[in-house]
Amino acid sequence: MKFIIIDDHPLFREALHSAVQIAYNESEIVETASLQEALKILKSQDPFDLALLDLKIPDTVGFDGLLEIRTLYPSLPVVIVSGHEDPEIIQTSLSYGTAGFIPKSTKKDELTSAIKLVMNGDIYLPKNYHEPRESSFASDERARILAKFKSFTPQQLRVINMIRNGLLNKQIAFELKVGETTVKAHVSEILKKLEVNNRTQAAMEISKLHSRDFDELNGLFKNNNKF
Repeated sequence: MKFIIIDDHPLFREALHSAVQIAYNESEIVETASLQEALKILKSQDPFDLALLDLKIPDTVGFDGLLEIRTLYPSLPVVIVSGHEDPEIIQTSLSYGTAGFIPKSTKKDELTSAIKLVMNGDIYLPKNYHEPRESSFASDERARILAKFKSFTPQQLRVINMIRNGLLNKQIAFELKVGETTVKAHVSEILKKLEVNNRTQAAMEISKLHSRDFDELNGLFKNNNKF
């Protein structure tokens, strides 16, 4: 097993390192204190089995670091480790496809159990986590974004689903059996319809929708015999 720990706090890096070692005593563990250093390591070394990422590191803001890793390495499971336990933050991280959320208040034996759980293919969440109730503002935002999605063509919906799953343009092109130029054209049109400037902002918009919203969109196209 090969793990990368991305956290600028030496003591918590040490705690994570110890927990990983207890869980997998012959594993290779790489530590880094910044996102840019982590990206260099991920690019230059053989694939990792799991990334443990602190949301609050000096060279990134909010979920940008997570989104960059998910975009560049969509098959790499990422677990968020954070000093914040706000249900909204946990829910947002899950919407970006993380494999779990570990609060920094978690004890070492629970850290070890959490890592084992994720490596077995499950999603780890704090025991006291409850999905937050949607505010009226969030509900209105969802309705606004859903209306934009309903203007997509079936092919654009396929592309946005793949972006949602972290696929790069060349991977989308392979899946759809089209040229990368065609995918870029679809992405450009999607950004225009969502009124955003880049894939990161698009991912932020996508995160405001629920899985059932995508089920509704897929059903809409199927019912119209367009999908």
